[in-house]
Amino acid sequence: MAAAVKKKIKILIADDQALFADNLKLTLETLSNEINVVGIAANGIKAVTIAEKLRPDIILMDVRMPEMDGVEAIKILHKKLPEIKILVISTFPDDSYIKDAICYGACGYILKNTRTREVIASIQAIYNGLSLFSPLALEKLLHKESAGQENDENESDEYLEIKNRLKKREREILTLVAQGYSNQKIADTLYISEPTVRNYISAIYTKVGTSNRLQLMSLVPKKNAGKE
Repeated sequence: MAAAVKKKIKILIADDQALFADNLKLTLETLSNEINVVGIAANGIKAVTIAEKLRPDIILMDVRMPEMDGVEAIKILHKKLPEIKILVISTFPDDSYIKDAICYGACGYILKNTRTREVIASIQAIYNGLSLFSPLALEKLLHKESAGQENDENESDEYLEIKNRLKKREREILTLVAQGYSNQKIADTLYISEPTVRNYISAIYTKVGTSNRLQLMSLVPKKNAGKE
């Protein structure tokens, strides 16, 4: 019997720089037989339209585009097609758009100067349910969120107060959020459903007094990330 054909990962590239998008499509499909770029969108409006028609597995989304930027497109897509995973790909590690992109549901964030094989590895990680953020970009974003706050390895009074407000399961979820886990990855790790994770995170937002995922991440001291 012939071996079963492995399902390819369907990718939509959303970027207004045509040369970059065309080269990315060519290199991804040349270096990986697991990836099929099904379309290229030059702005957020086209990204939404094409995604609704072609239902890609992952969208590589630039955030700075004309007509509709990537952040607004992510917001719309996350509501309409939450099963599609979005990996933001940006030129700048401290792009002001990125924070909102993550809050609206982006699963990851990498830089445009990332080597192609690392982009492929990132796509595979996102496809398998992981969140993925460029270490440099994440460090800069978290630094922005915590600017003006004490930045040491000890648990701050604020963090201790927040921990006391949270139930055990909420504290577990908070530490996973701090590691950059997506809602689905948290659900898989804790053996609960993704909607249940969303409910827990909503409760955490209410108790902490924020609706910003990056602020949640910045609240957890580095030594506590990864443990309850």
